[in-house]
Amino acid sequence: MPKPSEARPRILIVDGDGDYRTATGQFLADHGFLVLEAENAGAARDLLSQYTIDIVVLDVNISGEDGLAITRALSVHQDVCVIIVSELASEIDRIVGLEAGADDYLPKPASARELLARIRAVRRRLSKSARLEQATSVCYLFSGWSLDIDRRQLRDQLGTITSLSDGEFTLLRAFVERPQRVLTRDQLLEYARGANCDAYDRAIDTQISRLRRKLGMSGNNDLIRTVRNEGYMFVAKVVQR
Repeated sequence: MPKPSEARPRILIVDGDGDYRTATGQFLADHGFLVLEAENAGAARDLLSQYTIDIVVLDVNISGEDGLAITRALSVHQDVCVIIVSELASEIDRIVGLEAGADDYLPKPASARELLARIRAVRRRLSKSARLEQATSVCYLFSGWSLDIDRRQLRDQLGTITSLSDGEFTLLRAFVERPQRVLTRDQLLEYARGANCDAYDRAIDTQISRLRRKLGMSGNNDLIRTVRNEGYMFVAKVVQR
């Protein structure tokens, strides 16, 4: 779920109609938003790669690429919300757009005032969701990494996500919840079976080897230490946030 920024939100308007972009952009700028414009999919992707965008106002019928493909791509980013404004506004069109990841869908012609009201409503909803998420989420910090339990995400210092299999996530969670303690293979197997993941028997060693490689990408090559004849120990200091 996208999280609205505290500074002036930056909006990207993606629409082939230059008059619409200009008029809508000026109205939103007059109401406190930073506005960027793109007339096609290529220009939109260029701007998305250059700037931190909070909100994308998008017509799905644009040149260069299906607007729904952009919507789907943006839906995987938790800090961008999408509002579709399009002449393709049948019930099926709206359902498809929302299921593609749009946060709202307005039919054209939609007034700038209604668009502004929808943007504000979406941001209020996202702000409430972000506060609730922040209050309930559990995150473990260690050696420049963060493991978000609710999102099942491992991030480095730059915020880049490192993918984890179910087995790797389960084992890493077991380690960060019990740092600087020896965990036997039997204990790790029990944690893995309880999560119905794929780490069984000798596969435990394979999963740990993969975890070591992934954690070693940040230069920490020995976070998981083998304790001879006993098991494994996660040696990093862990802080729960």
